[in-house]
Amino acid sequence: MVLRPPVAPMLAQAAEAIPRTRPGAGVAYEQKFDGHRALLFTPPVPGGPALIQTRRGSMVQDRFPDLVAAALEQLPPGLVLDGELLVWDPEAGALSFEALQRRAAARARGAAALAARIPAYFLAFDVLQLDGVETMGLPYRERRRRLEVLFSARALTAPWTLCPMTTDLATAQDWLETWTDVSGVEGLVIKPLTSKYLPNTRGWTKVRRRDTTEAVIGAVTGTLARPQLLLLGRYDQDGRLRAVGRTVALRPNAARQVAERLTASASASASGHPWTGAVFSAAWGSRDVLDVTLVRPDLVAEVRADRAVDHGGIFRHPLRFQRLRPDVAPEDVPGFGAGAAAASG
Repeated sequence: MVLRPPVAPMLAQAAEAIPRTRPGAGVAYEQKFDGHRALLFTPPVPGGPALIQTRRGSMVQDRFPDLVAAALEQLPPGLVLDGELLVWDPEAGALSFEALQRRAAARARGAAALAARIPAYFLAFDVLQLDGVETMGLPYRERRRRLEVLFSARALTAPWTLCPMTTDLATAQDWLETWTDVSGVEGLVIKPLTSKYLPNTRGWTKVRRRDTTEAVIGAVTGTLARPQLLLLGRYDQDGRLRAVGRTVALRPNAARQVAERLTASASASASGHPWTGAVFSAAWGSRDVLDVTLVRPDLVAEVRADRAVDHGGIFRHPLRFQRLRPDVAPEDVPGFGAGAAAASG
């Protein structure tokens, strides 16, 4: 049976640290890159179109004509790959999520011009079909072997990249601690060697590197007595408080700790607050809007953040509140654009 889109990809459950595995339970550790999850389909027979499907099932091959052309030229028919779309920004000398967003949002007319300036890459980490034969029922160990054979037999190079993988825990820990300093690598995905590919099932584990840093509390959801989320900011070079992200829901003890020190903005209209009139989305890229209460921006929070940070300094994933830092003044917080790696100490 030939696979045709949409195919629901297998998913990963988030974890805060590399899980312990029982003796003899083999697992693979793959580098997790900051890209767009995608499935790539080559035509069952030569002459048909190559297709690119997003995690949510949308078809975006018209946005990536460079990958489509390369797939028809270099890949065999009847192939389905699972992986990440990535874009290298030559000016920044690094992988760029913002450039990837521009590629993903491009219309047909502008897609070719963008592809010439900022080409896309496909980082493959699984094969769901090879030579027209479905492989999802095979264990990960065998699927990975076939993927490696595909890359070596066809001498595949850019725009095709084989995701780095190891079965050595020490190597994986080194990747998590040091490779995440390299732009674009944000953590690990951990996969049992014997696992089948199960669409829409969280059978893998993902671990993002998180660093401790500080930000200024500028607003909350909920009430001042019972805050739920913290809206955080950092000052830019012009002295403006810029929103950089929000926390996950506070635990009861943390909410009480924060509530004891929160102060409402100076007036009912909050006209003197730097975020007066600002609109905050419920999640990165979401159109849903949060109902927030502005507070006096004189309280600093210590948070844990992963490496998914836009070049402008905005955290794309929610932050984990650690504690208040009454010993740190707002002006001593890392500046806007510093990302997660910087901390005031």
